[in-house]
Amino acid sequence: MGPAVVKIDGGRGSGSGVLFTPDGLILTNCHVVDEARAMRVVTADGRVTPGETIGLDADTDLAVVRIDASSGAPLPWATLGDSRAVRVGQIAIAIGNPYGFHHSVTAGVVSALGRTLRARSGRLMDDVIQTDASLNPGNSGGPLVTTRGVVIGINTAMILPAQGICFAIASNTARYVAARLIRDGRIRRSYIGVAGQTTPVPRAVARANQLAVTAGVLVVSVEAGGAATAAGLREGDVVLAFAEEPVTGVDDLHRLLTDQRIGIPAAMTILRRGARRQLTIVPRERN
Repeated sequence: MGPAVVKIDGGRGSGSGVLFTPDGLILTNCHVVDEARAMRVVTADGRVTPGETIGLDADTDLAVVRIDASSGAPLPWATLGDSRAVRVGQIAIAIGNPYGFHHSVTAGVVSALGRTLRARSGRLMDDVIQTDASLNPGNSGGPLVTTRGVVIGINTAMILPAQGICFAIASNTARYVAARLIRDGRIRRSYIGVAGQTTPVPRAVARANQLAVTAGVLVVSVEAGGAATAAGLREGDVVLAFAEEPVTGVDDLHRLLTDQRIGIPAAMTILRRGARRQLTIVPRERN
């Protein structure tokens, strides 16, 4: 497993990555490479080679980088495991290059599963693994592995100044995102063209409209010519449901606006001046 871990010198200093295919594809964090005009990748055997960004996704803090695998000895590569099989309490090992110390290994346990973590883009990342395996600057993008060397996560963050609270993006999420980045160079998501904020729904209003939700998304502004404008959504409306799924906050709405919603009409339940209304909205692809 260790030989598949690489050091990446990119846009914001250095980080780590893990080779996950024999032809030189590397998984790492988006924040490690997103500002890199040039990238240098150092493999475990000391080879230094330029890296090329294949795709980035700031919303999951993942990126795929490619290096030339045609020269020299065959590159080692790691297996992405099934993160659904991970259990709280099992041993977790983080491998990376903290502070430039190549291939440092720290061990701990899986502290919790299914955590959520705010990405730098502002979106909420789901299905995050919490571990107490020590992470430091430079570990970002490196793998979290089992005792058998199977990758169960991509290390992404630590909470300072707390000790023993570190996070990794689950391997199943990483596998899905990597496949889309290799195919499209990005992750396609839908959007409706509004700025909003989570707001409570007064109990009297909820009772009068027979609503089960206690909060929704207050529409602060509507993009001119966007999907929301075409649907008749207005500033001051409160979104309560989208595609028959309850919306109790901005994160719920983000979670529902997937690539599968692009161009597909969806029912939207709103409150307007205290009265419930139903609209039909057609989400568009986010650029």
